[in-house]
Amino acid sequence: MFHLSDNAKEWIKDIGLAVIIAVLILQFIKPTIVQEHSMENTLKSGDYLFVSKQSYKLFGKDPGRGDIIVFHSSLTTAAGKEKLLVKRVIAVPGDTISISNGVVYLNGDPLIEGYTKDGYTDTELSEITIPEGKLFCMGDNRQNSADSRDSRIGLVDDDLILGKVVFRLFPFNKIGGLYK
Repeated sequence: MFHLSDNAKEWIKDIGLAVIIAVLILQFIKPTIVQEHSMENTLKSGDYLFVSKQSYKLFGKDPGRGDIIVFHSSLTTAAGKEKLLVKRVIAVPGDTISISNGVVYLNGDPLIEGYTKDGYTDTELSEITIPEGKLFCMGDNRQNSADSRDSRIGLVDDDLILGKVVFRLFPFNKIGGLYK
């Protein structure tokens, strides 16, 4: 008959507990690495982020203007896999948005966007109203971002949102939350 020592039983118990905790954490948090330049200077390629998968679902809260979200897209990587995009929410349902002469207008007023890389949005967009269940999202690096201005992406459907970016773990000199 096989008999485990008390020490072996403790190891098995500790490993089992660690696996259960890891599975529970991954239900709420998805680690993500930024691989593009569309969110510079806020996020850079190689930044390691924690995305809260339950921010909106668990607390019944809707994405807000200024939130940085990760969502599924119809774009694919070079390997043919679905591309997750990281973008900032600019307009929510009921908002109107337009872009003219490098300025984004939200509900008729110029949007103050201190987070953009160049302080300029190079697209012209006639005023549109954001319908229920959709978001208008853009990268902070407006000259290098495939986002809601791009017909391949368009308005982001609520059902495609993976979660809200809540924490940067790497690089270590920028560790911490992303919202002030």
